[in-house]
Amino acid sequence: MAEEIIPIPNLSLPQHLFTLISPTLGQLHDNARKQLLEGIKADKMSPYYKLVTSAGALTPDSALLESMEKDNEEELKKLDERLAEAEKQEGESEISDALKARANHLTRIGDKEGAVAAQKLALEKTPGLGSRIDIVLTLIRLGIFFGDNGLITENLPKAERFIEEGGDWDRRNRLKVYRGLHMISIRQLKAGGALLLDALSTFTATELTTYNDFVALTIIINALTLKRVDLKKRLITAPEVISVLPEIPILGDLLNNLYDCHYAKFFVALATLEQTYLLPSRLLSPHTRYYVREMRILAYSQLLESYRSLTLESLSGAFGVSVEFVDSELSRFIANGRLHCTIDKVHGIVETTRPSLKNAQYDKVIKQGDVLLNSIQRLSKVLY
Repeated sequence: MAEEIIPIPNLSLPQHLFTLISPTLGQLHDNARKQLLEGIKADKMSPYYKLVTSAGALTPDSALLESMEKDNEEELKKLDERLAEAEKQEGESEISDALKARANHLTRIGDKEGAVAAQKLALEKTPGLGSRIDIVLTLIRLGIFFGDNGLITENLPKAERFIEEGGDWDRRNRLKVYRGLHMISIRQLKAGGALLLDALSTFTATELTTYNDFVALTIIINALTLKRVDLKKRLITAPEVISVLPEIPILGDLLNNLYDCHYAKFFVALATLEQTYLLPSRLLSPHTRYYVREMRILAYSQLLESYRSLTLESLSGAFGVSVEFVDSELSRFIANGRLHCTIDKVHGIVETTRPSLKNAQYDKVIKQGDVLLNSIQRLSKVLY
């Protein structure tokens, strides 16, 4: 049985900070300010408070800072005394527990350098594989909290190695979520989405995100990356998705309208999702333009697959936008090689030009044949 994972550091706080330092999210600032300050006070996060106030996200309060620092000094003194006692009189297990308690305190209060060093020391001195995995997962969370990609990429392979050595079912499933979130953060959406989908029915990683936010993220990413047949089978009919959609109806609009080919409603849902969910998200905001563009290409491709040709007027009607908009957007996607069609502007018709599989195979054989012939010619020059 896995030990309970302590949800430290509090990963909701960087999201509130992101909201506060984003001028375009002004309507969310009051609530974010309140939640950020409450979270900092709850865990007496004096080092993080200094970081946040220096960024201008909160107004400095010297009395609050002094009070938190005093409490933390006292707590750290107790933990140091406990560690010294364990090192003098007790065994390996008690020393490990004292080191973990000290590391977790520094992690909770948001002392990045102190926490990373203390967690690494605890990792060296901790014998149990399960506890070692938990420490490495905490280091990854510190990386996520502070936006330190190096700390994440340093520790993900360690966690994977420990899991392979004998990690239990719960930790194995948790790691899928950690890996999935990291993949999404570096825009490897297909791989990240697959990991989240695998963890959908077994999700327990509430130290990373809430259940509803996890399901929402799984829907958003996999709506783009899954094939249409899998969209129905693995997402739309999944009990976990069905249970959450009433609370986040915009995701139901996005999924169902894409699957049911109601493209005008899908475009509205996508635009709403962009403003209400993607741009305000610390994780998804950097990828918003990319995601919206790829979803539009997906919808255009899905419609065009059903026809040899159709008029620009009917296409614009299907998507609920102007002819000029469709003409401009399709032209850009065609020029970039993202859509296989041509536009006959004289007659206002879009004609699909699906790449033939046989032609593609023929071209591949020709290219490989050319490479082989060139290699033989070079070889013959060397021999003769």
